[in-house]
Amino acid sequence: MKILLATYWPIPHVGGVWPFMVQLKAKLESMGHEVDILGNGDDATNSFIYMQNQNRRLSKDKLLPLLKAKLNLTTYPILHANPLVNYAEFQRYMYELAAAYFNVNDYDVIHTQDVISTTAIARIRHPNTALVATLHGCVAHEIRKINHPTDFVAQAYYDAIEYTGSTSAEVTHVANRWLYDILTNEYKVPAEQLEVFPYGFDVDTFINRMHMGSDLARPSDKKVIIFTGRLVQLKGIHFLLTALSKLKKKRDDWVCWIVGEGEEKTNLMKQSNDLGLQKHVIFLGIRNDIPALLHQSDIFVLPSLIENQSISLIEAQIAGKAAIVSNAGGLPEMVEHEVTGLLTPVGDSDALAKSLKRLLKEDAYRTELGIAAQQWAMKQWPMNAMSEQLLNLYQTAIQKRRQG
Repeated sequence: MKILLATYWPIPHVGGVWPFMVQLKAKLESMGHEVDILGNGDDATNSFIYMQNQNRRLSKDKLLPLLKAKLNLTTYPILHANPLVNYAEFQRYMYELAAAYFNVNDYDVIHTQDVISTTAIARIRHPNTALVATLHGCVAHEIRKINHPTDFVAQAYYDAIEYTGSTSAEVTHVANRWLYDILTNEYKVPAEQLEVFPYGFDVDTFINRMHMGSDLARPSDKKVIIFTGRLVQLKGIHFLLTALSKLKKKRDDWVCWIVGEGEEKTNLMKQSNDLGLQKHVIFLGIRNDIPALLHQSDIFVLPSLIENQSISLIEAQIAGKAAIVSNAGGLPEMVEHEVTGLLTPVGDSDALAKSLKRLLKEDAYRTELGIAAQQWAMKQWPMNAMSEQLLNLYQTAIQKRRQG
């Protein structure tokens, strides 16, 4: 088959969508399929749409004047009433025009990775091209709960996009019951539209990289707490820093590595300094040796406010690390409390500090959690099961498309 993996998010992307796409592409190609990747460019100004493996770019400067002339204030005043909606709609239309420009008509299946790209691709795909969507979270919930909690016009817009993007493909794949329940109960997506099965992961490559070493060595006299992911509000790192300031009053035998980049980095570094954590919290930025860093660490922590099925947690489990995660979103489906990790309430710095203190103190229990997590991960996350299920979805989607 000829397959296009498409996302609205920038590629490469520091979140979990990008490794999902890269690993899926490699797996599908190893099975003899031809795979391309489409997304927004990853430059600071988000200035182009990108057919990544073909190195084809289309500048948005060529598209925006055409759209502004067509979708002007007089003709479409509703598009100009709210700045967030205005930005989102113009970005979506540019993505749609770029996909048409790149001529996506030759694909047997287009596999989108979010509701925005699904909505766009559904409008311009060839009548013979099947569409499968994998949703990696709930964009409308992020807008409502985190980014713009009082912007009710934007909330209504993204609620509509959530429904449209969830129903425009022949089949929509979600990784857990949490997202399934949101879509069916809150957005009234028909249950028969959805297929639920977990992500897969290239376990063997990750394990090999764990043992390749790093130029960063752990302190000889301290345990290492590690966070890996985007430095954005929804990851709850500000609650982690508050918890670490409480932990510091009880014991001093630890450091915390924060690995990643994002819009909150400056604020988080200031918060860390204000809390007197300069010697304990180290911001490492983007690293290419995360498997090796996890291998050196003792405790993985993920205090998210909203989370789907975390690639960072999958990596920590494969590395055999005890994990402390919030009970947000799909995380409770990934961690069995006090068996494969510890769950803490969302936004509860006191509970997080208490759990960190416990695992720093109880070495045997920490090791036990890590071993149990790794054993579960080795059964849960290998790529073969997911790739077979996705190929079945592709065939189902092709049949549905042909039947009209």
